[in-house]
Amino acid sequence: MIQSFFFIIQRLRLLITAALIILIGGCTVTQSTQVKLPHPFLATIDHSIPNDAEQMIIVGQNAKDTLIHGVMFALEKKRGKWVKVFNDNIKVSLGRAGIVASAQKREGDGATPAGFYQLGQLFSYESTVDTRLPFIQVNSDDKWIDDSTSSDYNTYVRGATLAKSYENLLLASIDYKYCMVIEYNTHPVAKGKGSAIFFHITTKEYPATAGCVAVQESDMIRILSWLDPKKKKYIGIIP
Repeated sequence: MIQSFFFIIQRLRLLITAALIILIGGCTVTQSTQVKLPHPFLATIDHSIPNDAEQMIIVGQNAKDTLIHGVMFALEKKRGKWVKVFNDNIKVSLGRAGIVASAQKREGDGATPAGFYQLGQLFSYESTVDTRLPFIQVNSDDKWIDDSTSSDYNTYVRGATLAKSYENLLLASIDYKYCMVIEYNTHPVAKGKGSAIFFHITTKEYPATAGCVAVQESDMIRILSWLDPKKKKYIGIIP
């Protein structure tokens, strides 16, 4: 029987190592500590959790389901220990190709990149959002560039662009009603390594994404109300 996530979090234990500068999928972390993280579905594996992380969302692929579905739980560091925030675990949609190592990620492959990444800018269709985070209310001029030949590749642009292709951030669907940037391949940007990796909304059918992580609107709302703009926020995507 799979242990509860609460029990798993209680068993998180720090190992005695400190790494030098590491690079995870284009996101540089100056220091990290190795943490023994019992994975909820697979064998126990080690992952590098950034030392400055204070709030974290962990996403694990559900090996008993399909490549495109996983489970998320939220953690907050209190007095040096990670504490689970919500009692339940949150179902998520993943990329149509599942989770892949960041080194294997390519533009248009439909895969969600594994690793630890900061949670960045929040976008919303709405003028008011139940969150303390700063956000941008999008309109038809807002876009995210996915043309790997463009100088604006994997960046946000409002207004005109010479890029040959991009994603509009104001959609007819609910998907980007609340949409946070997962800082994969953003600092620096590597051409062709993947773009527009977001944490956003999904429908009740939980369809596959193009590489993003997506949750129900009700789950997103409580996560956004919890996140603190004064704390370092990360998402950990575990294959």
